[in-house]
Amino acid sequence: MAQVNPGWTPPQNVLQLSATGTVEVQQDLLSVTLVANRDGADAATVQTQLKTALDAALTEARKDARAGQMDVHTGNFSLNPRYTRDGKMSGWQGAAELVLEGRDFPRVTQTAGRITTLNVGNISYGLSREQRAKSEVEAQTLAIDAFKQKAGELAKGFGFASYGLREVSVNSNTGGGQPRMMAMSAKGASAMASDAPVPVEPGKTSVVVNVSGSVQLK
Repeated sequence: MAQVNPGWTPPQNVLQLSATGTVEVQQDLLSVTLVANRDGADAATVQTQLKTALDAALTEARKDARAGQMDVHTGNFSLNPRYTRDGKMSGWQGAAELVLEGRDFPRVTQTAGRITTLNVGNISYGLSREQRAKSEVEAQTLAIDAFKQKAGELAKGFGFASYGLREVSVNSNTGGGQPRMMAMSAKGASAMASDAPVPVEPGKTSVVVNVSGSVQLK
């Protein structure tokens, strides 16, 4: 059985509360995922075809790569056996991805339009590190001000003159960009070539900071 310290008394007039600060901000980071799909009877052949398509795309993308404005990196690379309905292996299928990501939307979309060996598979939006950090500071200020105002109002409502901060925690959350899946035929992909930019339309997202804790009513 737990022993209770006879000299200890539970805290009195302690209030738990929380407040939220929200900032709506324009998404300034674009991510375009380009995909190559190949299939064949031989695994080595499929792998070579994927590598050839990816190497050509990388060569083209690196011409316009700029740190922060457009970063280039490879994505998933998979190679799996293909089976018939009766469970017999009928060949191999694989996929390779290249990701273009950055704040320079025209650079990203025009580069994606020039790459002919891969098709656009996914477009998503988000916040750059700089934009996220700036928005979190703004939302945090709003949340702290709201916390202080609520604590003051509650203290007066309960008949106290003021309050003292006991403990507090701050948590932030940034809404992610909604990905846009784009399934394209080979004909559609060819029509996008020759510097034709991929059409994009970013939206806004919410940066939310929550402040929670307890205050001592005085």
